[in-house]
Amino acid sequence: MLEYAKLILKKVSFDRRLFEKELIKALNLIVPHDLKEFKNWCYDQFGHMYNVILNKHLSHI
Repeated sequence: MLEYAKLILKKVSFDRRLFEKELIKALNLIVPHDLKEFKNWCYDQFGHMYNVILNKHLSHI
């Protein structure tokens, strides 16, 4: 699910609302031991674009 979530987020990164929606879905699908890796990847890939969204949904990880 981790790789699938990464693929989807890359594809929807052009739209802020769609990105946030898919990020929330991904967080519900990814197994707990992959969440830290997912969080780091998200910040590396999208931190410059969606830092506020990432902080909102990933700060607890």
